Amino acid sequence: MAGTPVNTAQEGERELNFWESLYLPEIFKGLGYSFNKFANEPEYTQQYPEEQWYPPDGYRGRPVLVEEEGSPRCVSCNLCAKACPPMAISMQSQEIDDPADPKEREPQWFEINMLRCIYCGYCEEVCPEEAIVMSKEYDLTFQSRDEAVFGIERLLQPAEQLIDRLNYLKSYRDPQFGEQWEFQKDNNLHSLKDRHFLQWLKEEGMDELETTHTREEAATPSDDMDWGSKREGPPESSYDSPGPGASEAP
Repeated sequence: MAGTPVNTAQEGERELNFWESLYLPEIFKGLGYSFNKFANEPEYTQQYPEEQWYPPDGYRGRPVLVEEEGSPRCVSCNLCAKACPPMAISMQSQEIDDPADPKEREPQWFEINMLRCIYCGYCEEVCPEEAIVMSKEYDLTFQSRDEAVFGIERLLQPAEQLIDRLNYLKSYRDPQFGEQWEFQKDNNLHSLKDRHFLQWLKEEGMDELETTHTREEAATPSDDMDWGSKREGPPESSYDSPGPGASEAP
């Protein structure tokens, strides 16, 4: 048995006329509003890829290595690889024998797996030299997994091309530099020995370096070495010697 229709209209509710009950006039009103916006409003859509979007300085694109004077700024401290959540960064260090180079180490090879990278920027945050920064490059395509592994040749970019990001990091990390505090030379006593910066600190009058970082270390003759008390072998255990009545092995 069919149900009985119930009028759910509330008291004082306006009743629709004949044209409003057809809903067609309201549909045409909505279409007219949309076409009016199409004709009179400015276009916000970019015709990608013909029109490329230029990100702001704070945008986190793919990470790159900063190149200065033909060599990477990286000192191969491995902090970026340790801080990377998806473990997308791997590297191998090598020593630098050039006395004119202020660094003692640099990466022998450096790789970032862009399929693993999540663009979090942790590598940029922990880098003490600002040697790895987030670029503005966001359009990455690969035809194989091997192409997604960027070596040091593809990661290096001159510092002149990254000046916008480097200036942003300077204002972001040190907003009060020169206003609330100044650089203190004592903060750099942890630097390594025989470096140009330490020599500059010594010339500026930091005499403490003569007894710490710039002191000469004389080699100790082997005859004068004192290794402490005489070392004996491990104590004999009762389990090592055969007990009474035990027969020796043939």
